[in-house]
Amino acid sequence: MELAHSLLLNEEAYNQLGEVQKAKFIFEWLRYLEKLLLATSRNDVREKQKTLVEQLLSLLNNSPGPPTRKLLAKNLAILYSIGDTFSVYEAIDKCNDLIRSKDDSPSYLPTKLAAVVCLGSLYKKLGRILGNTFTDTVGNILKAVKSAESQGRYEIMLSLQNILNGLGAAAAPCHRDVYKAARSCLTDRSMAVRCAAAKCLLELQNEAIFMWSTDLDSVATLCFKSFEGSNYDVRISVSKLLGTILAKAITSKHPGTAASRQSIRRVSLEEVLELLGTGFLRGSSGFLRASGDMLKGTSSVSRDVRVGVTQAYVVFVSTLGGAWLEKNFAAFLSHILSLVSQSHPKATQTQIDAICCRRCVSFILRTTIGGLLGEKAQLAVVKDICQAIWKLKKVMDAVMSDGNLETRVGSTDVAASQHMLVCALQELGNLIHNLGTTAAPLLQDSSTGLLDSILSVTLHPSISVRLAAAWCLHCIAVALPSYLTPLLDRCLERLTGHKSSPEAVTGFSFAVAALLGAVKHCPLGIPHGKGKIIMTLAEDLLCSAAQNSRLSAQRTQAGWLLIAALMTLGPAVVSHHLARVLLLWKCVFPASPKDLETEKSRGDSFTWQVTLEGRAGALCAIKSFVSHCGDLLTEEVIQRLLPPLPCAVDLLTQLSSILKMYGSPLKTPSVVYRQRLYELLILLPPETYEGNLCAILKELAADLTAPDIQVSASTFLLPPLCHQDDLLILSPLLQETDHRFIEEQLLLGNGVACGSLEYDPYLIYEKDVEGDSVPKPLPPALSVISSAAKLFGVVCAHVGETQRLPILEQLLDSIKHTKGARQQVVQLHVVSSVSSFLKYVALSKGCLGPEEMKRFALTLVTGALESTNPLLRCAAAEAWARLAQVLDDGAFTAGLAQVSFDKLKSARDVVTRTGHSLALGSLHRYLGGISSSQHLNSCIGILYTLAQDNTSPDVQTWALHSLSLIIDSAGPLYYVHVEPTLSLIIMLLLNVPPTHAEVHQSLGRCLNALITTLGPELQGNSTSISTLRASCLLGCAVMQDNPDCLVQAQAISCLQQLHMFAPRHVNLSSLVSCLCVNLYSPYLLLRRAVLACLRQLVQREAAEVSEHAVMLAKDSREELTPDANIREVGLEGALLILLDKETDERLCHDIKETLNYMLTSMAVEKLSLWLKLCKDVLAASADCTAITCVDTMQEEEGDKGDDASVLTTRHDEKSHPFTNPRWATRVFAAECVCRIINQCENASSAHFDIALAQEMKKKDSRNDFLVLHLADLIRMAFMAATDHSDQLRLSGLEMLLVVIRRFATVPEPEFPGHVILEQYQANVGAALRPAFTSETPPDVTAKACQVCSAWIASGVVSDLNDLRRVHQLLVSSLTKIQAGKEALSHLYNESASTMEILAVLKAWAEVYIIAVQRHKNHRQPLKTTSCLEDSIRNGSCSSDGLLDLVYADLGTLSRLWLAALQDFALLTLPSEFASQLPAEGISVEFLCSLRSDATMESITACLHALQALLDVPWPRSKIGSDQDLGIELLNVLHRVILTRESPSIQLASLEVVRQIICAAQEHVKEKRRSAEVDDGAAEKETLPEFGEGKDTGGLVPGKSLVFATLELCVCILVRQLPELNPKLTGSPGVKARKPQMLSEDGSRLVSAALVILSELPAVCSPEGSISILPTILYLTIGVLRETAVKLPGGQLSSTVAASLQALKGILSSPMARAEKSHTAWTDLLRSALTTVLDCWDPVDETHQELDEVSLLTAITVFILSTSPEVTTIPCLQKRCIDKFKATLEIKDPMVQIKTYQLLHSIFQYPNPAVSYPYIYSLASCIMEKLQEIDKRKPENTAELQIFQEGIKVLETLVTVAEEHHRSQLVACLLPILISFLLDENALGSATSIMRNLHDFALQNLMQIGPQYSSVFKSLVASSPALKARLEAAIKGNQESVKVKIPISKYTKSPGKNSSIQLKTSFL
Repeated sequence: MELAHSLLLNEEAYNQLGEVQKAKFIFEWLRYLEKLLLATSRNDVREKQKTLVEQLLSLLNNSPGPPTRKLLAKNLAILYSIGDTFSVYEAIDKCNDLIRSKDDSPSYLPTKLAAVVCLGSLYKKLGRILGNTFTDTVGNILKAVKSAESQGRYEIMLSLQNILNGLGAAAAPCHRDVYKAARSCLTDRSMAVRCAAAKCLLELQNEAIFMWSTDLDSVATLCFKSFEGSNYDVRISVSKLLGTILAKAITSKHPGTAASRQSIRRVSLEEVLELLGTGFLRGSSGFLRASGDMLKGTSSVSRDVRVGVTQAYVVFVSTLGGAWLEKNFAAFLSHILSLVSQSHPKATQTQIDAICCRRCVSFILRTTIGGLLGEKAQLAVVKDICQAIWKLKKVMDAVMSDGNLETRVGSTDVAASQHMLVCALQELGNLIHNLGTTAAPLLQDSSTGLLDSILSVTLHPSISVRLAAAWCLHCIAVALPSYLTPLLDRCLERLTGHKSSPEAVTGFSFAVAALLGAVKHCPLGIPHGKGKIIMTLAEDLLCSAAQNSRLSAQRTQAGWLLIAALMTLGPAVVSHHLARVLLLWKCVFPASPKDLETEKSRGDSFTWQVTLEGRAGALCAIKSFVSHCGDLLTEEVIQRLLPPLPCAVDLLTQLSSILKMYGSPLKTPSVVYRQRLYELLILLPPETYEGNLCAILKELAADLTAPDIQVSASTFLLPPLCHQDDLLILSPLLQETDHRFIEEQLLLGNGVACGSLEYDPYLIYEKDVEGDSVPKPLPPALSVISSAAKLFGVVCAHVGETQRLPILEQLLDSIKHTKGARQQVVQLHVVSSVSSFLKYVALSKGCLGPEEMKRFALTLVTGALESTNPLLRCAAAEAWARLAQVLDDGAFTAGLAQVSFDKLKSARDVVTRTGHSLALGSLHRYLGGISSSQHLNSCIGILYTLAQDNTSPDVQTWALHSLSLIIDSAGPLYYVHVEPTLSLIIMLLLNVPPTHAEVHQSLGRCLNALITTLGPELQGNSTSISTLRASCLLGCAVMQDNPDCLVQAQAISCLQQLHMFAPRHVNLSSLVSCLCVNLYSPYLLLRRAVLACLRQLVQREAAEVSEHAVMLAKDSREELTPDANIREVGLEGALLILLDKETDERLCHDIKETLNYMLTSMAVEKLSLWLKLCKDVLAASADCTAITCVDTMQEEEGDKGDDASVLTTRHDEKSHPFTNPRWATRVFAAECVCRIINQCENASSAHFDIALAQEMKKKDSRNDFLVLHLADLIRMAFMAATDHSDQLRLSGLEMLLVVIRRFATVPEPEFPGHVILEQYQANVGAALRPAFTSETPPDVTAKACQVCSAWIASGVVSDLNDLRRVHQLLVSSLTKIQAGKEALSHLYNESASTMEILAVLKAWAEVYIIAVQRHKNHRQPLKTTSCLEDSIRNGSCSSDGLLDLVYADLGTLSRLWLAALQDFALLTLPSEFASQLPAEGISVEFLCSLRSDATMESITACLHALQALLDVPWPRSKIGSDQDLGIELLNVLHRVILTRESPSIQLASLEVVRQIICAAQEHVKEKRRSAEVDDGAAEKETLPEFGEGKDTGGLVPGKSLVFATLELCVCILVRQLPELNPKLTGSPGVKARKPQMLSEDGSRLVSAALVILSELPAVCSPEGSISILPTILYLTIGVLRETAVKLPGGQLSSTVAASLQALKGILSSPMARAEKSHTAWTDLLRSALTTVLDCWDPVDETHQELDEVSLLTAITVFILSTSPEVTTIPCLQKRCIDKFKATLEIKDPMVQIKTYQLLHSIFQYPNPAVSYPYIYSLASCIMEKLQEIDKRKPENTAELQIFQEGIKVLETLVTVAEEHHRSQLVACLLPILISFLLDENALGSATSIMRNLHDFALQNLMQIGPQYSSVFKSLVASSPALKARLEAAIKGNQESVKVKIPISKYTKSPGKNSSIQLKTSFL
């Protein structure tokens, strides 16, 4: 392919290639040439021009394929536009000659077509330069049109379009001729020709004035004719033509000269609308014929015409634009609604017609209003629609007031208004739904009377209107949740009050049901009690149904409808009413078959109607229960549900006989009953109706083959049974488009109605599967078939295998015994149910049954594979594969494949070839087993042949689709076939005519599958891979140029795949260019492909993609859509604009993801652009915002107006690209701002440092930092927080919160001591105030409270007066929640109020915590109150001031905080304690919790608030003195700990417990002190005992603070260390385990509990302390024993350290020495010491791995902290000494070091009775150890450390020894020290260890020498060797000091550190 990359065609290389390769080579050269010509200089081009022209023109004779001829024509035009034009006439003549040629053979056709295309391209590019030749050319082309076949007509029309485009007004002489030719092509039998003719006429109307003036009527009629029998593309093209011309007719200015020549009449809007209306109502038949047909009653406008005209309406209005629509909306609305009025009976003569027309009207209104108008204009439109409803309502009232009942009901006026009302109500609902809370002002406006108008038509005689009104209320409730409860109340009130009016009963029950359906969309819910009211009302309606026969049907329906809707509220509500519902369910069916027989004989037609209605309703209610309350479906409930089921099935079997008895009035009720039962059975597990399976199966078979079904229901039955991918090859109608809403009706055929709510009112409370539009159930006759087919699959799979056979036989017979159209219908039903069965069996891995079953299934499926219905073939191919999957037998599968091979080889008809080719693909999809190479080769061979059958595009399409399935499923096995397949694909892409778009789409799927198969191998550089890659890219290029949008979408997804596997080889620039051009495509699937690709690209290369897009926009190629204003706002802005216009959910999701990826990688670099985009989006609605918040603070006279200045500035800014963005887009922009701030946080610190930012900005002006945009951030947050939309307010408050948190500490460089946010106080206050008004929803207020607390706590504002503004908002919210349940809003569920209350309490808690912390930090004694007042006035003492602000409400707050914790603890108790819950007394704070995470946060905040509270002396004294309060609080905390696993909550709880115990200690101390002071003179013995336990020592559970604390601590400890539970360790089965390391959280919890335990004795009296001491000691020593793990470096684990600390605290307790408790304590402490010693000598060889250091330290703590009598008793003392001896023998150096350190402490103990026994026993041992080290010298740091610690111990001995022993000890010590000294020479070469030892010895000698000089002198004198060594060492040391003076400065400090480290010990 590289040889093709040259300016001239490399003919030598070209001639060596084969035919297919030549075509590829030419295409590649032409692609390259196009780029090259644009980049080559004019002179170079002119040099080669002659040769190049010859080469290009010679290609015309080479039969170029469609893509090649297009590219050839393009290059020829570019060449002449750059080079000389003198030879262009020759080229034109040559083309004209080729067209004139008489050769009509198929082989010559491509040459003719290429000539036509070249002419179009030349005239388009060169235009008027060729002016004098165009008449001949156009004449020649028009002549050719007459004899051309469809491809020729197609290309000629497109060529004429290009000629007209190039020539402009100069082509006027030919306009009429072109018009005539295009007219005939506009009704061509080929759809592609119609599309091309429409494009040609669209171009023509730019200059041909007659088209939109004199010939306007005939153009319109022509378009209507063109719609007949059209496809989707034709409707798009022709509606664009018609809409544009009509718009032009209204808006065009009369050109002066032309006007004088032609008398042009200006067309009015009424005339244009009348013209469109004619098409809509009468189609293309014209006025005279239509009226004749009307008289006969035969005419009916075909649906495709109606749908086409509907699209033309939309184009017409879109062309005129939003401003025009706003101005003319009233007239437009009146016309559109009149299309369904009775004045045009054609539109609504049957219900089917009426429903289809209503849908068209809805589409026109929805698309124009939703797509063109901003929110402000939409609000005005809502008023207009309201007016229309009022007018129609007056007409109805006038009729209804007529006394004569007959005339009332039959009146044509009522019928006339009904469809108009339905359309108006549905669009009103839809509009408000989309406006959300921004519609609130409209509902508050009493002049509009919106709600009243809707409620008034709820009583309309037509059921359709009543349902539409109910749905409209549903939409209002979803949009404005605050209206949900009031609307529900109003409807319930009217339903209760108007029980005697049938219209009121049905109308208001629909409304209540619709409103209940809205609850799931409103997170704030409805009050809990509403469920009970509705249930009672429903029961009442059901019970009173029989009282009045005129109302029985309506009351029955209403009762069950309310119950069914109630179920959607979920288990929490339904559980309270379940018993009543089940009772009603049981009573609605007869108790036995006998009762049913009695019923049959007794009833009449009307009774049965009501009965069936009631039972169908009951089935629906139970279905609703099963769907929405799965959690309540316990075994017991299922058992109570089951008894009526057999009876329901019995009735099902009797229905046909009842129908015969009572006739047609029962027909619809019986069908509805069947459907309801089937729907319920589908949901229930088949085991529940096991006994009735056979009966049900028979009924299903009868339903599926019933003789009266005439309608083919394939389009809704089969899609679920076909594979989703296979539907792509069928009608494009099955694909998703922007027009799906109206195009859907064309799927169903003229005899079938579209779905509509009146067919199944019970769907009014269900969520619509297709987004937010009104539910669209199909007529019962169709939906029952759908349910039956689905249920058949389940039931058939569960009956016995022998019972399946007769049913299948019966079904096959029924197909044989029917004829004609009915046979197809029956076959369709049977195949779909059997497919459903096979699918079910395959997915549940079941088996098929006897051999006969296989044969029957095969016969059935084979017949369907050859059906003329393509959908049926598709479903059959799926069933074919499922059959093979179920049987899972290789031979059978091979047999199936062979059947298809044989059929495909012999058959020549399209039907068989398409069906069997798809069957092969399906087999491969499900069974890799047949992928043996032989089968694969055969399959591929046959499909290759079929793919090249150019006589039938259908066969090609299906074969290629099947091939794509095989490529997908074969995986690596397909590698050998990749090359030939790729060649086939490229050949077909280059040759298949563009008119066969479906073939190209299948080719695209094949190419995509091949790219996936090759995968990452595409990155390779081998020749073969390079060739494959080049072919893939070539294929993509051909598809990109295809005129069909779906093929372009395929091209983009192929390039996306290529980019994923081989990014280096995909040209990113051209790919991005292609994506930008199609960003606003009118085709949904193309937009989806564009966004999916963009989303992938920006994940890797966001910056590059963005740059390419901007570069493309700057080059301003004409293809770029005008909507995509990329040049101004970048790709990011273009995507935001698209997001605002887009309605498809999937696309919106992709756009958001793409923008998020771009933001993540580029927001910091392009900060200004991103912030400007967000600001523009948010500011676009600021004009509405200003209205809501200019209420500045009236409460502060002095500050009036300071908040107002921030509100609406900068209105003079130039207009920005975002016009009236929707609220959802603004919410997204606000979220983006928060993300941008987070991104900046991860980037440079300069983003949050204004001084640094300004400095860096000065250095380089391109630098940009977030802090420089702070004013914009605040402004955006303010705009969002004060909007009408609640969602946007929440986002705005979140943004404000983020800004406060990030910028609170940024200092203001110009005003030292101040922060940058201080200047925005007014803005913050103004943004928060609206959130505290009474009508604000709780979630907004909750968020605002969070912002308030963050603002106050941030410390930004120091002036109390300024702080008071925001504080006042919190005070108001506190007042509101204090007022109790009465004052709180009854609009929402109780959990919403709870959320608000918790938010308020949390906010206060955070403020209080900060206040207390600041008070602690800034605590300064203030002598007088005046000083305090002054400091507050000057703002210098804000820390105390803030505390003062809180103090006023502290009493209330502490009560509420405690209540919240108490409720939380109660409500989180396990279910088994439910009986202990108090009936009253729960404060409303914790009635129920909305979200668990919110609750956790609130609990933590409450606990922190309690901590802060108890940090202050006064509350501490209150808790200390009120023991009951303390116990209650401890119990609450205990429950919190029990029910919350969160370590942070448990730790916070333990901290509060510690504070409570400290408070109790302080109280006890204070009482003892005051008693001593009062009774100073009295004897000590007479003092009363204070503290718990008093004189007896008894602690009463429930009355004792200490007992409650012990319970809580035990709970914590046993949870972390279950071994501490005596029951556990005491039982023989459980062995003690090795010590364990706890997690970090676990360690912290255990440590906190131990601290509390050690404090407890101080709260007790001496007797009380004796009671608790065993427990405390057991737990403390238990923790030590269980966690004494050996750690490296002799460290102690944190829990061991905590237990030793606690032990020390307990042992040092004054109670150990108190007179009354001393003896008992001594005994208990001895036992405890024995326990510690026993840990060392385990009985059963466990605990061998305990850490010796930990246990030894514990013994030392005992020795040093208790009174001597505890440890000095001989038996214990001996054991302790033995432990030390044993430890000294352990080789581990760290253990030795720690032992020396511990002995060092013991030897220093002042009481000789304690220390001397240890000295006597261990001193000699230590001495020996040191002498041993002395002999062999220390070899490492550890030995050095041992030696140093040993010496320290000996020095201690010297100090504590008696005088007469001292000299002996010194005499032992000195030689050891001197032996380590080094002389001058040795010091230089010594190791660092020896040098350290030398320094250590010398230092110690210098200290000991002077202290014991006499001993020192005598020793030195007696040993000359020692003396000499000492002198040499001192001398050497002095020398080294001289040399190393500079170094010694630096070495001094490490020495200090190390000595400190050595001295550090636990003790």
